[in-house]
Amino acid sequence: MSTQSDDQKKQWNITGVAIPAGLFIGMGYGFLVDNITAGIFFGLGGGFLAMFIGMLILRFKR
Repeated sequence: MSTQSDDQKKQWNITGVAIPAGLFIGMGYGFLVDNITAGIFFGLGGGFLAMFIGMLILRFKR
């Protein structure tokens, strides 16, 4: 059995949504400026950054 509580698993699921959201936003922006590759990389970086910030906020909230 896992040692993580249900609340910790829920927090991982909530912050994990930031990466695909960032990718889709970056891809959409890439289509607008005709540079999809750069948009995907910016979106991926933004998604990881948002996930990191979200995890920090949830960790200090406990």
